[in-house]
Amino acid sequence: MTGDRPKVLVLEPGYRSYEVERVALAVLGAEVIPVGANEDALVVVRALNPSAILVRERRVDAEIMSAAPALRCVVRYGIGIDNLDLDAARDRGIYVANVPDYGAEYEVSDHAVALYLAVSRRILTRDAAVRKGAWAVGQNETIIGRRSATLGMIGFGRIARKVATKFRALGFGRILAFDPGVDAAVFEKENVIPAQPDEVCKEADVLSLHAPFLPETRHMIDRERIAMLKPTAVVINVARGGLVDEVALADALTAGRIFGAGIDVFEQEPPALDHPLLSTPNTVVSDHTAWYSEDSVNALQTRAADEVLRVLTGERPVNWVNPW
Repeated sequence: MTGDRPKVLVLEPGYRSYEVERVALAVLGAEVIPVGANEDALVVVRALNPSAILVRERRVDAEIMSAAPALRCVVRYGIGIDNLDLDAARDRGIYVANVPDYGAEYEVSDHAVALYLAVSRRILTRDAAVRKGAWAVGQNETIIGRRSATLGMIGFGRIARKVATKFRALGFGRILAFDPGVDAAVFEKENVIPAQPDEVCKEADVLSLHAPFLPETRHMIDRERIAMLKPTAVVINVARGGLVDEVALADALTAGRIFGAGIDVFEQEPPALDHPLLSTPNTVVSDHTAWYSEDSVNALQTRAADEVLRVLTGERPVNWVNPW
């Protein structure tokens, strides 16, 4: 390795290969260096002084940025940027970008529907019962009909709109959504009723979460709003775990105050083995994988690398999230 080749660190690697990034950045002669999840990111950053950082879930804070005088950009693999210190980056003139448009709205919306169907039709318990030799026991567990049901949504961005379309195809006749950042014209075009969070929770047969995780959205679905849900309601979260008071949700599920939940994201990931939502009835969980397919990974890595290339060749990133 030569000292004048730009170094691009990948924090918390999670992909099979980084050949996509290496090919995209080969014109710069850049080294793409994965940093293992068990390695101390601060120590590595200080030692290697990267020009760019690519990151998934790890926190990139002021201390890490200050440890790399050559750092010019931080690019988040994906949409959420709550793990990045935007103010610290702005103060140092470091571009921060994300990848909001890598096609995962199809994967995430499919996953939301899959979680709903698995919970609503009790697929996991039926599978387990049949494997143990049981048969024709479906009526031992209540299954709710959902004809002309209401879908309630918190957040109504690109992914949520795909989810709404797919739930409408399942027969959901009415959709309410809360999203103060969306124009009234969008709601009208999508035939979705704008509503406040309390109304969404009270009316929803299925509550599907699609908001970003921000200080003002943390535990937006709290104990009080969970108490507003119908006893037949299903909660689906494919956005961020911190949107929900997980203990309150687990209490409601355990007490049978709501029908079920499909959870792809947790406030702390991975969740502890004694996390309450891992033992609640009629709850289906997955490992923050709603975004994943081979196609979406390739697009995500390509577009993240392209943002790094833009910055290191003197351009601004397309999806610049900390403008000054």
